[in-house]
Amino acid sequence: MTLDVARVQKDFPILDRAMPGGGRLVYLDSAASSQKPQSVLDAMTRYYETTHANVHRGVYGIAEEATRLMEEARDKVGRFIGAGPSHEVIFAKNGTECLNLVANAWGRANLRSGDAVLLTEIEHHANLVPWLMLREQLGVELRYIPLGDDGHLDLSELDRLVDGVKLVAVTAMSNVLGTLTPVRLIADTAHAAGAVVVVDGAQYAPHLPTNVGDLGADFFAFTGHKLLGPTGIGVLWGKTELLEAMPPFLGGGEMIRDVRLDGFTPNELPWKFEAGTPPIAETVGLGAAVDYLEALGMDAVRAHEVELTGYALRTLAARFGPDMTIYGPTEPAERGGVISFAYKDIHPHDISQVLDQSGVCVRAGHHCAKPLMRRLGIGATARASFYVYNDESDVDALADALDATSAFFS
Repeated sequence: MTLDVARVQKDFPILDRAMPGGGRLVYLDSAASSQKPQSVLDAMTRYYETTHANVHRGVYGIAEEATRLMEEARDKVGRFIGAGPSHEVIFAKNGTECLNLVANAWGRANLRSGDAVLLTEIEHHANLVPWLMLREQLGVELRYIPLGDDGHLDLSELDRLVDGVKLVAVTAMSNVLGTLTPVRLIADTAHAAGAVVVVDGAQYAPHLPTNVGDLGADFFAFTGHKLLGPTGIGVLWGKTELLEAMPPFLGGGEMIRDVRLDGFTPNELPWKFEAGTPPIAETVGLGAAVDYLEALGMDAVRAHEVELTGYALRTLAARFGPDMTIYGPTEPAERGGVISFAYKDIHPHDISQVLDQSGVCVRAGHHCAKPLMRRLGIGATARASFYVYNDESDVDALADALDATSAFFS
């Protein structure tokens, strides 16, 4: 299967926006947040115009319809990631909240002073800071799988690092390097040592066919806004036996079955972890995003990004040679559609601002991965990231704009 990118682009109204100077929008920041197809925008608008009511509580018609739409979205998301029962799919406001949920609910119930947690040097802050907080508050030990010079994790000491560990938390794809983590290998090693495995799938689920069972995950978190969906919606999948044994994360409406002045009884899954009025419209929008991606075919999405990333790596190397440093694996099939780079001695923020004058949008900064930046010996990078609406002309526009950036600072 291949993507008809020209047809896909027509589904994204923001790409029709005229840029200053009459140019077109070249959006290369999908690793931060993807754009939304018209079908997602329509689904959310239709919900607000025809159906809006609170879910799970009302017995009148539109309330029951709102509940049906939300639970249908839960079913779609579960199928999209190869999950089991739909009650294993928990909605939160983003992937970061999902990972904090695991750290606070599972972590506080199961970790004690001296217990070890294994992370990697390439983690996003969302899968690092919650565990750092537990180290400060509970006294847990943190260990790290190091990054090799080739842009891949160095697994040579994995057996030693995982020995005695209670939990292993890893990203499935680096948001800086594009590195694809060998999640299943790490998970199998962790399980053999008796550890629980948490996978940050925020960069992985939008771009590759995903099956949480095949990955060997016990928990898997991702976010809607990187997956063509809206902001304000994240997904945590967890195994039933783990979720049922965990205490609630937040307290309030919907997560309770009974409340007394001397205590409470939590609700059943998944609502045990969905306190308060949920992001209903955002959930509907996420369901529509899943529909859109499934219609494209995730195998086709992945194949397109491997091809486009390869073209970008070749083009940038040919155009800029030693003036550009690209971080991460050199083989397109071993990485996602994320290219972090340094160009000459121009600061990444300056690169991003000058590229913007050509309508080219790239990210600049530490990308919420400061320990990784220190490992690389830099303070920041510029980052171009691709998705289903990008093609070779976008890569060419990036290269042309970088030439203009060089001229600007010469």
